[in-house]
This record gives sequence, structure tokens and C-alpha cells, in this order.
Amino acid sequence: MDYNHIKAIHIIFVVSWFAGLFYLPRLFVYHTEANNKPELERDILQKEYRRMEKVLFNAIMIPAMWLTIASGLTMIYWAWLDGFAQQGWLHLKLGFVVCLIAYHFYCRKLIFELREGKFRFTGFQLRLYNEVATILLFAIVFLVVMKNAIDWIWGIVGLLIFAVVIMSAVRIVKKIREKKGE
Repeated sequence: MDYNHIKAIHIIFVVSWFAGLFYLPRLFVYHTEANNKPELERDILQKEYRRMEKVLFNAIMIPAMWLTIASGLTMIYWAWLDGFAQQGWLHLKLGFVVCLIAYHFYCRKLIFELREGKFRFTGFQLRLYNEVATILLFAIVFLVVMKNAIDWIWGIVGLLIFAVVIMSAVRIVKKIREKKGE
């Protein structure tokens, strides 16, 4: 296997991991909003959401995260031998990856809280939380593609603008849904 094989494997598992990171918080939203249903319906829905959250996290997200990390570390090792990993953009990207791992494990904490019937966040707050993975993905991809310092500055500005736009979009959708009475 060469560097490009490992890179392909890395990309595949990043996509798999992000699929879970995008879907799991959406399940949290539904799980939380099931509290507004009649008791029988609520109990059935929450039992199913607990099962779905557990399977998604354990069967997809955990393996995808570890395989992403393993393939990423392999690429860093090979790149380090070529001096490539000395570039600052990679260190910044790895900082965002650490944030992503923290986000992943915070999702795990939320799974356990919801399983115990602790609902400390509203559906709207969880919708906002759901966008954190999107913002991190945006930052990581732009760093990988752009790589130079000037583009970092524009990338950070773009990231901040993107974060404001995406969070505003969530608020707008909430207001539209409230007007429709959903």
C-alpha cells in the first residue's frame, strides 16, 4: 500500500464518520421532541431513538472514527518522512480534528443523558448543536485544500461568515415552522 491508498481509505472513513456526526444530533432532536407526544407514542418513539442512537454510535461512528484516526496518523507519519508534515496548515487542521473528536465524545455523553431521561437541551438548541460538525468539516476541508497562510486568513473569515449564516438559517427555519404551527 502506498500513500494514495491510505489517503483513499482515510477519505472513505471520514465520510462514514461524518455521516454519523450529522445524523446522530438529528436523532437527539427527534428524541427530545418526542417528549411533546402523548405518553404511549412518546415511550415507543424514545425507545426506538435510544436503540438507533446506540447502533449508529457503536456500529458506525466508533469504527469510522478510529479508522479515520489510524489512516490519518499513517499519512502524517509518511508525510513527516518527506518534511510535508512540518507545514503549519496541518497543525491547524489537527487542532480542528481534536475539536471534532471532542464533539464526537460529547455526542456520546448526550446519548447517555437521553438514555437516562435527562433532556437539558431543547430541540432548537440541538438543531444548532447539529451544525457544529458542518462548521468543523468546512474548516478542515478548506485547510486541506488551500494550505497557505493567506488562504487561512480568508478561510477563517469565511468560516466565521459560514457559521453565522448556518446558525441564522436554523433560526429562520425555526420561525417558519413556528408560524406553520409545527
